[in-house]
Amino acid sequence: MKVAFFGRTSNGKSTVVNAMLRDRVLPSGIGHTTNCFLSVEGTDDDKAYLKTEGSDEEKSIKTVNQLAHALHMDESLDAGCLVRVFWPKTRCALLRDDLVLVDSPGTDVTSQLDSWIDKFCLDADVFVLVANSESTLMNTEKHFFHKVNERLSKPNIFILNNRWDASANEPEYMEDVRKQHTDRCVNFLVEELKVVDRDQAPNRIFFVSAKEVLNSRMQRAQGMPETGGALAEGFQERLKEFQCFERRFEECISQSAVKTKFEQHTIRAKQITEKVQSIMDAINIEAAEKRVAALEDREYQIDRLEFVKNQLNLLIDDIKKKIKAISEDVESKVSSAMGEEICRLNIIVDEFHADFHPSPHVLKIYKSELLAHVEEGMGKNLAFRCSNAINASVQSSQSYMMESMLPLLPSTAQSQVHMLVPSRKFDLSYDLNCTTLCSDFQENIEFNFSLGWTALVHRFLGSVNAQKALRLVDQNFQASRPALALTPSSGPPSTIAPPNNETALMSQEDLMVAMATNVASLTSRTSMSVIIVGGVVWRTVGWRLIGLSASLYGLLYLYERLTWTTKAKERTLKRQFVDYASEKLQLIVSFTSANCSHQVQQEMAATFARLCQQVDQTQKELEAEIRQLTAKIDQLETVQKHSKSLRHKATELEKQLEEFTNQYLQPQQ
Repeated sequence: MKVAFFGRTSNGKSTVVNAMLRDRVLPSGIGHTTNCFLSVEGTDDDKAYLKTEGSDEEKSIKTVNQLAHALHMDESLDAGCLVRVFWPKTRCALLRDDLVLVDSPGTDVTSQLDSWIDKFCLDADVFVLVANSESTLMNTEKHFFHKVNERLSKPNIFILNNRWDASANEPEYMEDVRKQHTDRCVNFLVEELKVVDRDQAPNRIFFVSAKEVLNSRMQRAQGMPETGGALAEGFQERLKEFQCFERRFEECISQSAVKTKFEQHTIRAKQITEKVQSIMDAINIEAAEKRVAALEDREYQIDRLEFVKNQLNLLIDDIKKKIKAISEDVESKVSSAMGEEICRLNIIVDEFHADFHPSPHVLKIYKSELLAHVEEGMGKNLAFRCSNAINASVQSSQSYMMESMLPLLPSTAQSQVHMLVPSRKFDLSYDLNCTTLCSDFQENIEFNFSLGWTALVHRFLGSVNAQKALRLVDQNFQASRPALALTPSSGPPSTIAPPNNETALMSQEDLMVAMATNVASLTSRTSMSVIIVGGVVWRTVGWRLIGLSASLYGLLYLYERLTWTTKAKERTLKRQFVDYASEKLQLIVSFTSANCSHQVQQEMAATFARLCQQVDQTQKELEAEIRQLTAKIDQLETVQKHSKSLRHKATELEKQLEEFTNQYLQPQQ
């Protein structure tokens, strides 16, 4: 039989056990004393000894203070450890019938009440709650026994209101305090725990002074009067109360506790078997239902996997065609917009304003800033013309992709598809690279008279033929100078031999053809009329006309020379730049439009790739889910088999418990 003593710290649990053993076996004193669980059981040997948990070594009983005293505790022990004290049966009659007394640390010094109950209380037959009569029954003590009551059906509980000797200091309140404690303890046992009837409850409540009983018994053992251990008046009554507790305790052990020890276990076992049967039936039904549901779910997932694979193949072809169509449309839009912007290049150039000076250093900075301005201006204009429409087209296509592939995505990803493929503004990059494209632009801002030789040649022959003619004249002039230098002064001038260079001859022939062509254009009837009229005027006017023409020619030259200012040079440079840049930009129209088309194609392809990646994840998840469902189906079949087997075992145990109850626990007729 096992008796467990519980209570708050310093309530005197160890002193009560020592008083019952009639000796100071367990450590006791003020404050928190008992550090671990101590069990006292009888031994047939004449000497006392102890054993620690997990060891068979017999240690001296004197070391109990070092092992179990909170002030001298061994670091290897904690509150959940058990120290077994073996006390000679010859010294204590209680221990002769295999009784075990278990002392515990205070219920208020640890939060491990559940583990204590599981480890030390489930097999206890009697519980002794040692309370402090100087205060009252505390909630920590109640809480512990509520937990015990949840695990054990109607446990046998005694309540000792210890240190009752303190009531002698206030005799006028003694009965009132006793009644107050008794009522509180009765309500606890009857109303809260419901372990005894109200008429039996007072027989489980005692008011004692364990320290007085221990002192008096040790005095008597030494041949001295037992009254020497009294702490206050009323010692004899408190001693009789303690002895009454011991008698009631022995009666409980010998009568009701024996029956309770087996009856409660039997009742609990029946409850367990009934619960097991109920659980196994529920498990069997639940497993069968889940197995059917898993089979249906697996078929559904297999069908969905096939649908995802087939639908993805169809969408790939459709979306590839859509990406191609959008890319071609973007290329056409950018090409058209860029052609229009090249035609408007003079407006962008005219909008440019910066410090201008014909010096080379300033010109270099000016042209660099002009190129940056053109690059930025054309980029903005192209973006204004194309970006919004292209962005709307791209977003519309992305929405179409997401809507088309939404049914193929997993349910968790369907609500987050806009996070997987975030909607953002797509900006084309119009990389015109004007700096590199126009890096070899060379301006010509030298003064050129509009009626000068070079200008007239350009107007008469055209730009290309004028350049050839001017180069040819320059070559002939350079060649004639050394030839004249070699001619003797006395002789006739030497005839200059034509150059042997075939290229020069060809250039002259080309020049003559161009001149003949232009002359022919002038020899129309109107042109001839003008020449005849001019001849008549010449004969009539004479040198006056020549003078007037020369004056007008000079005035015109002077006017043009004076108006050739820095502003005029800047305008000329801008005009030359517009002509040059327009020609260069025309060369990259197809390249730029193709680049923009490629950007759109990449953006669309990236979106589609992310969606395809999610669909691949869907396929993987479906395949994994199918495998899990297959394993689950197999597991549920195993669960059904085991639940049926355990159900049969529980039924068999229930029959055996019923036979045991009828044979041993039912009252004999």
